[in-house]
Formats: sequence, structure tokens, C-alpha cells
Amino acid sequence: MLVLGIESTCDETAASVVEDGRILRSNVIATSVKEQALYGGVVPEIASRRHAEYISATVEKALADAGITVQELDAIAVTFAPGLIGAVLVGVNFAKGLAYSAGKPLVPVHHLRGHIAANYLTHPELKPPFLCLVASGGHSHIVQVQDYTHFKVLGRTVDDAAGEAFDKVARTLGLPYPGGPSVSEAAKTGDPKAYRLPVPKVEGKYNVSFSGLKTAVLSAVNTANMKGETIHVPDMAASFQERIAQILAQKLLLAAADTGARQICLAGGVAANGRLRQLVNDGAQKLGAKVYLPQLRFCGDNGAMIASQGYYEFLSGNTAGLELNGLPTLPIDYNCSD
Repeated sequence: MLVLGIESTCDETAASVVEDGRILRSNVIATSVKEQALYGGVVPEIASRRHAEYISATVEKALADAGITVQELDAIAVTFAPGLIGAVLVGVNFAKGLAYSAGKPLVPVHHLRGHIAANYLTHPELKPPFLCLVASGGHSHIVQVQDYTHFKVLGRTVDDAAGEAFDKVARTLGLPYPGGPSVSEAAKTGDPKAYRLPVPKVEGKYNVSFSGLKTAVLSAVNTANMKGETIHVPDMAASFQERIAQILAQKLLLAAADTGARQICLAGGVAANGRLRQLVNDGAQKLGAKVYLPQLRFCGDNGAMIASQGYYEFLSGNTAGLELNGLPTLPIDYNCSD
């Protein structure tokens, strides 16, 4: 079964063809990240305009790279929530038009479910149930994946997402956007013990908080400036990365231990962080659990993850008509019950 996946929730315009939810046939991404970097972050209006400019050619190339026509598709999947609403609507409306004109089923896909499904592309043997940390620029969730379309959130951020914290700390340290890669690069030559950063206290056993951690870095930089001193950027980057990776890994592994999870996954842009991957892998070994990490190319936003999850949503009967609308927010377990 061939599914076209379309993704446009932030600053990547992406399309991909995936066979049977696991086999990658094509994967095309057009991004405005360099343009966004000029402003230190994503400007929603620019993102929406670039999606409108790029989406037709991106989908055409995805089909061409897969060596098929739109008539050979079995379904068209599109991210409909959550995301920057103007950006989301570009993908949703394009997918609706394409599905209608081609007479193909339209499958709505939740963005975070797509991130989780990226693991199926890297690890064809992976099957639910498993525990997954989904950490990106807009979300940080610890999720029980009960089956392909049923999810239970065990923990989440109560304020900033992990990726958002990376972006804001990068800006504070004078590092370029996006913050995750630039902080990680700077941290390579830094001492992770150079600066003592706090571990934020938060209600909820598996919940996390990063607002205080971000503020601690800003306060340290401002204090140094007032004293006529300078922060050693590599050391601060390493200290921040170590603390945020520790927090995420500890909460994920605690949830794994409590639930008896035998399979642990990472997903989302922050899943590309090498220190986080190392801590989770080391901790999972002690628990006797198997770790599944997505390929780096599937950590950021892409159409392949949407096509993969779209396959399973389609099999479960989750299709939509032309009334489908984009949504800026929506829980990952929106149609699940305990």
C-alpha cells in the first residue's frame, strides 16, 4: 500500500511516499530555516508563504522520486494538527484538493504521532506497545504507545518545550538558530560541570519544566555582563545540554521502570541530541529494555513520518472528507480512551 505524506506544520515543506508504513520510497524536504535564522526563530507569516510557494513542486518531486503517479497512490495523509495554523492550512488544503481531484482517501495525521512513527522507518521490526519520549521545538511528552493509533500521555512539559529551551538559550549565548544543533556543536569543546544549573521542581511524577533552566542561563549571562565578565560559551552550552538531557532521560527511564516497558523510543527534533541518546541508551541497558532511536534524518519534520503514521491511521478507519480543518493545538490522544 502506497501512502503520500504531506507535512507543513512549521518551517519544513515536506512530502514523502512510504510503502506499507515501513518502506521509504521517497523523501523530499524544502525548508525556510536559513531565512528564519535571520530573525532568530520561526516567523509564521514567512513560513506560510514559503509553504505555499514550495508545496506543489515538493509533492511532484516526491511522486517522481518514488517512480509513481498520483493515481497509483492508495491514500494521501497530511498533518492537520498541531502547528502554526497558517502553515498547517497550506498542507491541509493542498492535500484536500489533491485527494479530491485524484479520488483518493484523505487521512488526517497528528504531528506528534508522526514523529513517533519515524521509528518504524528506521526499525521495521518495532511494534507497539512501547514507551516514547517525543521532544521537539513545540512539545515534550512521555507517551505510552499502546498500539499504532492509541496513545496515553504519562508526562509532559508544564511550560517550555525542550527544543524551545534550546533555541532560547542559543540566542542568549549568541549562537545561531536552530538552537539544538548550535548548542550541541558548541558543547563539544565545553565542560558540562563548569556551571551549576538547577533541576526545576515540578508537580507530576513524569512531568518536566525548562522555563527555570532557561532563566538560569539568562541570569548567569546578565550577571557576568554587569560584572564586566564574560560567559565561556562552550562551557555554558555543555552545562545546559547536560542538564536538559539528564532531566529528559531520568523522567523517561523512571516512567519505563514504573510501567515495566521493554521497548523505549525517542522521537522529535531533540531526539537528534547525542548526549540524550547516550543517556537513554545507558539507562535502558540497566533496565534490561531495548532502545530504538530514529535515524537523524527522521528526527526533524518530514513527510515520511506522516506517510508512515498515515498508513496505520488509514487501516484503523481514520479518514476525513473535505470538511477537514487544520488545528493549532490538539492532544496526541485526542481520539483515545483509557
